[in-house]
Amino acid sequence: MKVIETNRENLTSLLEKLKGQDGFLMPIDICGVDYSNKKPARFEVVYHLAKGPAITSNAENEHIRVKVPLTENDPLLPSAVSVWRGANWFERECFDMFGIKFAGHPNLKRLLLYEGFEGHPLRKDYPIARRQSIPNPIDLKDSQEDGSFWLNFGPAHPATHGTFRIMLKLDGEKILEARPEIGYLHRCFEKEAEDHTWTQIIPYTDRLNYCSSLINNVGYCKAVEELIGIDIPERAKYIRVIICELSRIIDHLIVVGTNVADLAALTNFWYMFNVREIFYDWIERLCGARLTTSYTRVGGLERDIPGDTKSALKKAMSELYRAIKDVRGLLVKNRIFLDRTLGIGAISKESAVEYGWTGPCLRSAGVSYDVREAYPYYHYDEFDWEIPTGENGDTYDRIMVRFEEMIQSARIVEQALDKMESGPVLIDRHDLAMPKKSSVYGTIEGLMNHFKLVMDGIQPPSGEIYSFTEAANGELGFYIVSDGGARPHRIKVRPPCFAIYQAYPHLVKDHMIADAVAILGSLNIIAGELDR
Repeated sequence: MKVIETNRENLTSLLEKLKGQDGFLMPIDICGVDYSNKKPARFEVVYHLAKGPAITSNAENEHIRVKVPLTENDPLLPSAVSVWRGANWFERECFDMFGIKFAGHPNLKRLLLYEGFEGHPLRKDYPIARRQSIPNPIDLKDSQEDGSFWLNFGPAHPATHGTFRIMLKLDGEKILEARPEIGYLHRCFEKEAEDHTWTQIIPYTDRLNYCSSLINNVGYCKAVEELIGIDIPERAKYIRVIICELSRIIDHLIVVGTNVADLAALTNFWYMFNVREIFYDWIERLCGARLTTSYTRVGGLERDIPGDTKSALKKAMSELYRAIKDVRGLLVKNRIFLDRTLGIGAISKESAVEYGWTGPCLRSAGVSYDVREAYPYYHYDEFDWEIPTGENGDTYDRIMVRFEEMIQSARIVEQALDKMESGPVLIDRHDLAMPKKSSVYGTIEGLMNHFKLVMDGIQPPSGEIYSFTEAANGELGFYIVSDGGARPHRIKVRPPCFAIYQAYPHLVKDHMIADAVAILGSLNIIAGELDR
């Protein structure tokens, strides 16, 4: 990945050039890094931007990194919101976690934490064990009343999953403005990652998008492997493809089932969840767990797949096709469903790109960007599959694109099962992979290697990497900074639904209260991934 280092004075002109002349139309992520005065400037703000033929014409697929150093005494940068609207929440998070200020930002307030929180938790001098109480709820309304009616939507509302709060400014039932509040499920993933070994972090990735945790496992381990510079066994690659596509399927089954249930179409929910349980039964046999899996390892996988996987999954696929057919049959000509979804929460492809949308929500707006196709990994370029897209970017398209993606994922799984050959599933390196129990119990070398990995852990070389995969909600990225130690210096997660949810006020404006529920469900915002 190309890296550009610049200073504060030239930042805005550089970002405008990258967008206007070079075609980097999509803001992928903006994050901070605290080097604790190990460098002349304590902080760095890191921008990741993307372009490609699906995003802008006459362009090659490319990600770029821009880094700006900042001193502790003057942590101030010009805001990039004037360049990309999607920079808004990224900058607010950077301010919240590091105390870095962005001049010209339209609403530079804390995002994941409450106003009045003391300190900035991702600074290295903030104690990980420090606790603070939450004094009072935040008033999201204007201080001056203008006669409008404000409705508190969530977090207790079933459609907000107990983890989102939105204040709706209403004219009757028409939404004039929406102000979301997040952070109800902030697990401090990035702070915890700095306090644990590289392998101990794997179970924390389960808790990001817990509806498709195996994808998170793969994305994190792939990032660490790229940092180290290793390749994993061929069989492990195909198994990772299989578990990723199965995770995409079960994730989409959840979002479609719950989205239409929120619209009162409960029968569809049972069709979706019945077939989902079949896949979960296989996942349980794979790793002993259903929801939080921790199945991957740096260098491969914990264990091989069950012996009857091919027949079991092909049977599951036939049930999946039947369920999709049944639910589509209930929906596509249903007048109530069409009225509740067609034209509701629509977004243009230009706005979706500017907000940093990826995944099925972006593709529903007509942009065929998919990491598996744009940056192929694990033989995705060798499979026969297609990228479904919509036209209007509305709630209807977001549901229908997910139906098509489940079918494409099933095609990929069936091909991977046929292509996969026998072989090891974990790299044979004593400094990365746990030795077999027979070696631990039977040889001094195996015992010593086991002891060193448990006590010292994996120690990747110094450096940085941004690695990304196509998760169920879109581009899941891990920006990792290593100082060569047994623990990461910094891990920044680029969660897909973070960029998507910040556009929610734009989507619900001028719609009805009931539409707010339909739109929110179609975005598939997972709080564990959003808040981290």
